[in-house]
Amino acid sequence: MAAVEEEAAAAAACQALSRYINCLSNESKSSRRRALECIRAGTVEQKELSSGVQQRLLTSLLQPLLRSLSDPAERCRELTALTLSDFIRAVPRPQEALPQLIPALVQRLGQQEITEPAEELRLILLELLVLTVEVCGRQLAPYLEDMVRILQRTIVDPFPEVKKKSCECAAKYAKCTPETFHMQSESLIKPLMQTISHQHSKVRVAVIQATGTVIQHGNGKSVDDVLSHLTQRLFDDAPLVRQAVTEVVGRWLLELRDRYSYFYKLTPLLLSSCSDEIPYIRELASDYWKKVGLQWQKENEDDLKDKLDWQTQLSVRYPAAAERPCLGCRELVFRNLSKILPAVSRDMTDWVPATRVKASQLLIVLLLHAEDHLTQHMELLLSTMYRSCSDEEMLVVQNSVKAAELIGTFVDPEVFLKLILTALKKSACTAHLMVLSAVIKGTSKQMLHPHLLRIGETLALPDICQVSQKVEYLEQLLLCVQILITVCGKQCSEINLHLLKVLVTITSLTSDQELENKVEKTLASLAAAQNFDNFLHLYRQHISQLIGWVADTQHQWSNYSVQHLQFETIITQSGPVLGESLHEVFPVLKTCLQPSRDPEMRLKIFTMLSKLLLNANETLNSQGHFSSYLEMLVRDILVPNLLWHAGRTAAAIRTTAVSCLWALLHSKMITLEQGLAVYEDLMPKVIALLDEDSKMTRLLACQIISAVLNVCGNQLDHDKLNKLYPELLKRLDDGLDEVRIAAAKALSVWFQCAGDNYDQLLFKSHLEFIYHGLLVHLDDPESNIQKQLLDVLKVGSFLSPSLLIQEIEAVKHKHRSPYYCEQLLQHIQAVSRDAS
Repeated sequence: MAAVEEEAAAAAACQALSRYINCLSNESKSSRRRALECIRAGTVEQKELSSGVQQRLLTSLLQPLLRSLSDPAERCRELTALTLSDFIRAVPRPQEALPQLIPALVQRLGQQEITEPAEELRLILLELLVLTVEVCGRQLAPYLEDMVRILQRTIVDPFPEVKKKSCECAAKYAKCTPETFHMQSESLIKPLMQTISHQHSKVRVAVIQATGTVIQHGNGKSVDDVLSHLTQRLFDDAPLVRQAVTEVVGRWLLELRDRYSYFYKLTPLLLSSCSDEIPYIRELASDYWKKVGLQWQKENEDDLKDKLDWQTQLSVRYPAAAERPCLGCRELVFRNLSKILPAVSRDMTDWVPATRVKASQLLIVLLLHAEDHLTQHMELLLSTMYRSCSDEEMLVVQNSVKAAELIGTFVDPEVFLKLILTALKKSACTAHLMVLSAVIKGTSKQMLHPHLLRIGETLALPDICQVSQKVEYLEQLLLCVQILITVCGKQCSEINLHLLKVLVTITSLTSDQELENKVEKTLASLAAAQNFDNFLHLYRQHISQLIGWVADTQHQWSNYSVQHLQFETIITQSGPVLGESLHEVFPVLKTCLQPSRDPEMRLKIFTMLSKLLLNANETLNSQGHFSSYLEMLVRDILVPNLLWHAGRTAAAIRTTAVSCLWALLHSKMITLEQGLAVYEDLMPKVIALLDEDSKMTRLLACQIISAVLNVCGNQLDHDKLNKLYPELLKRLDDGLDEVRIAAAKALSVWFQCAGDNYDQLLFKSHLEFIYHGLLVHLDDPESNIQKQLLDVLKVGSFLSPSLLIQEIEAVKHKHRSPYYCEQLLQHIQAVSRDAS
């Protein structure tokens, strides 16, 4: 009875609407619009009409309404689409409209060229299609080709909102019709991938989500087609996009029918998200990964039975800050590592920095899962890290170092040291040292101890520690030493000598003060690790071995040799310990400072020697044995280098040699006997230096003469003294006031050495000459020179006061300022009165 009533009500409604239905073909746009509004008001907007009546009305009105979808007026098409949507939502059997509705939608949305020009209308039509999918579900299976045809066009529609709605439609349709959808799912992959890089992040999210559903309910083979695109989206600036990729890949790994075939391809994507900068994405990826591991572990429980039984009893050394993954996760990575690692290795050398960073982050995660299974992949891993440690991107370098530390944690040192040390010996570079220091840092003291000697010997090889002067290389070499000390502590006593060689070499090759300071701190930490007060104890243990190490090649040293720099470093740093090894040091100095050797090298060594001599009691003479080598130093080392040779370099060497001689005399370690013993060899060379072009050399020569005269006192033969003063008198005409003053002071010491035993009658002519020369210069225009010469004449007046008075009277009237002559006469008279 109800059906009859519904039929009658529907017939009445149709009768009432027949006039408006006819108006749908009217030429007037306004008439067609009013007709559609009236139809809408008389049908879907009539709330009192039952669903059965609405069903009958839809059957009657469907054909004319579908024709109106092609109406020239945009408002008419919009009213039609909205009316159809309301009908589909209201009727109990919307599937009855599908045979006519779907072709009409294909006509408007699925053509090669866009048929519906209005973007908003295309969106409304798509919303109608989505609604149809929601209410019809499986009944849309026969329309697979039509649905795919529509979606292929709308997914790439220019209007972003249409794209998003199309993705929603594709996902819902895939879920509703899984039995048939897989036959055409591949057809949607291309348009989806064309849209996946759209500028709107919400569109990208919608595409990724739709792709996940389409493949999950469609053909799994499409994973290969979308994998590269999803990988690129992991670099997306929008966190929501990266989150969508993580969710899709996580669901695939859990639910994809043939997921086992794609584990090695999908696992890197999910694990990459475990290192995302957004905490929520990291947590999401970690949660998915745990579920994947546990699910796989449960599905393969029989195969893993032994490992599950034993894993609680096995103690694995694991980084303290990291949580160990479950067995299923570890097994998944281990079983697929040989397929994953080559791709990660390639990405770590990609030209795009972001790719390299992401790959380096992924490598850390993989190593944490693989644990000791890394051993079989060591060659690939190390070669990859050698390249990545040289990367310009600092994050890549930092991640590579962390990865190397994990290798040290999980792999037997015997394995990685064999490969790394071989690479170092073959062609040492900064990256090799960086990797070596990192793996050592990750290794335990117990595991590393048996290999300490091997590591120390390798680092101390000339082809490794002397191969480069670049600060970056030397810093990594130093880092290896520092980490060895940190990890092994007191055990480093076994390789003290080798580590000292490395530290000495670093100091020798660098001019960077900051690096030198780091070396000093490292020496201190090496000493502290062995309970020494300071690093001098290390030198005391090994000074002989260190000197022997560099002295083996002393006959071949040149300015470009590293060995002479190492020798200088050892001598300089050893401080008071040096005084215990003079028997080894001086033969090397004698060999290297011969005039026939490289001039620039001698220049550097003499500079070092002069510094040591200035502080001799704290260095060379710390044990009081230096006096035994003093004559060797003067006769065999200094004197030969004081001889004149042409050239600026030779002049510089003479200056440094005379500086050493002055430092030696200034230290007051030469005794009277030693002074007299070397006088004949030394003084002629020093006198010759008074005529040098170098002002510094002339000044030092005058000071050395004063010092030698002070040492020898009145023990010098008067003939030797008489040969000396004319040279000093010449220096009173020097162009440098400092030299003239030094010469005057030397003459003052000369008078003191002459003493009371100087025969005034025999050497009268000498006295006349020296007095006359001094009185001439007493008339110098410089007052400070006048005062200095007055003091000299006062000192020398005791030799022959009467002769000096005669000389004064002879020149007194010639002086521009007789004041000083009067002072000198008064001094002589006063001394004579005191003597009488």
